[in-house]
Amino acid sequence: MAKIKENSFIYADPQKCLGCKNCELACALAHAGCDLQTAVAGKRQLQPRNSVVKAGDMFMPIQCRQCEDAPCAQACPTGAIRQEDGLVKINEQNCVGCKVCSMVCPFGAIVVTTVPNAEPNRKTKRGKALKCDLCFSSIRKDGQLTCACVEACPTQAVMLVDPEGYRTKILEARAKELAKAHSVAKQKRA
Repeated sequence: MAKIKENSFIYADPQKCLGCKNCELACALAHAGCDLQTAVAGKRQLQPRNSVVKAGDMFMPIQCRQCEDAPCAQACPTGAIRQEDGLVKINEQNCVGCKVCSMVCPFGAIVVTTVPNAEPNRKTKRGKALKCDLCFSSIRKDGQLTCACVEACPTQAVMLVDPEGYRTKILEARAKELAKAHSVAKQKRA
């Protein structure tokens, strides 16, 4: 199977977001490991690892940005949050639900939830930290990795960003703008 590129993250464009929360539902179902009908029938508590927030007259999907120097990983007293393979990962078994990570996250992307039927080997039954883990719950037909929230967005407001590829696209776009401006300036002089 294909592997995530290091330092990839989810980006959301508030200009395109409708506030429909399809990304939240897709995320919750991807992590529940079932479809909506099964979750409802089994009375499973669905918990998305992202959230759509209304800010004025716009909506903005919020999720972990996989920070390269993640404050949550630095602040976690149990070492449950760590940076590994270009991602910020949570080992839920080591999480004690102290909420320090949610307090230091600059994006508000970490939520600490209660664990209704906690496994006996968990250190606490009170809570666990959850955040976007770039679930890659599906692979598109063209073979590219993608996330449940990306696939669920009807307006393509949510996208998986490979920073290296993104930088290349930006450089190409700026080069085209400069070439066009140079061409226009050259025509005006002639």
